[in-house]
Amino acid sequence: MHRNRITLTLSLLTLALGILPTGLTSAQTKPAFKALVFSKTAEFRHTSISSGIVAIQELGRANNFTVDTTEDARRFTETNLARYEVVIWLSTTGNVLNARQQRSFERYIRAGGGYVGIHAAADTEPDWAWYGRLVGAYFKSHPAVQQATVKVVNRVHPSTTSLPQSWQRTDEWYNYRSNPRGRVRVLATLNEKSYQPGPGAMGSDHPIAWCHSYDGGRAWYTGGGHTSESYAEPLFRKHLLGGIRTAAGVVPANC
Repeated sequence: MHRNRITLTLSLLTLALGILPTGLTSAQTKPAFKALVFSKTAEFRHTSISSGIVAIQELGRANNFTVDTTEDARRFTETNLARYEVVIWLSTTGNVLNARQQRSFERYIRAGGGYVGIHAAADTEPDWAWYGRLVGAYFKSHPAVQQATVKVVNRVHPSTTSLPQSWQRTDEWYNYRSNPRGRVRVLATLNEKSYQPGPGAMGSDHPIAWCHSYDGGRAWYTGGGHTSESYAEPLFRKHLLGGIRTAAGVVPANC
């Protein structure tokens, strides 16, 4: 009985002093940041969205950040968005926000928020010029899903540092209405000689992943992620993780 009282007293003292069990740190008990995955679609809907959500949730659990998900545009209020360090637009399409919600997201970015665009995020809000500058470039066309060679031109950024310089993978490869180079820091390009780029091809300079500072906030975009299989690829997951963490502002990046 005496030993039990001592054990109870020590346990209460541990809680009172905030002492953590062996092997844990205060940083591990508190998420490093919170991310909101937004996947509303008003036009084409990618079947890979569910796989993308699962992958990002698993990245969060493995890397100490919280992931919330929504397709409800009503959550785009200043108060709610302020809870998150980064908002991930996962293959959104079409006009998904009304004017009031757009203004709330603009203020969120201007307050230092982070944006991640994945694949069809570039096929979203075509009439909202501010968003077009945030994502970097709008979708124009794409050929059939096929293997292509991605040339990693920046191997310092956390989203590309783990990638091979010549990265071969299968996806749906976007052509964009304009080349974002000059407005963004290009991280990776496509070798159009390695696949059939189809109509609207961009030629020898075909960016496919980039980042930039924009209007007070941070933005990162990747054109990958059309296929469900993409989100099971270890290298693509590392690519996403680096983009999410830098857009959230918890890892530095020269963008």
